[in-house]
Amino acid sequence: MSSRMGTLFRANAYMKGRLSSLSIHERAGRSALVKSFHRRSTIVCLVLALSGCTLTPLAVPAAVSGGAAGVNYSLTNVAYKTISHPQADVETALHKALKKMGIQETDRKEEEGKVTVTAVADSLTIYIDLEKITKSATSIRVNAEKELFLKDKATAAEIIVQTEKNLEVKE
Repeated sequence: MSSRMGTLFRANAYMKGRLSSLSIHERAGRSALVKSFHRRSTIVCLVLALSGCTLTPLAVPAAVSGGAAGVNYSLTNVAYKTISHPQADVETALHKALKKMGIQETDRKEEEGKVTVTAVADSLTIYIDLEKITKSATSIRVNAEKELFLKDKATAAEIIVQTEKNLEVKE
């Protein structure tokens, strides 16, 4: 088979997805190209993230908005975080945060190591759980519901952020 026919045959095999007909050297070259692309794209993402570029949320999809850094979400879009303060201090800071945000508390229930606060704001019903983990650590969960299936993650995160700010002021 002539050299030209061999090249055409390999190109045709490649187009049909039959990479096995390519020589070891050709496959290694393609593999190195793919690895090089992944390496370079990773470096670009890191440079964007570390430079403070405004495209960082595009480069790092796991990034959350700056104010809500550290706030996590469950599969049902409930915001939660563990705070290194006693439950009573977190509850006091929570009341201040809700008042500052113009959110009205409607109910408070206390069970064994857990406080549940219900609040409303315009079209939102907000359920907040403060659970004692240790005497100096408290888990806060905020579920801000608009309707039956809609959640307001931004408001839920802001309640946690404002609660933490009130705790920092106290220190």
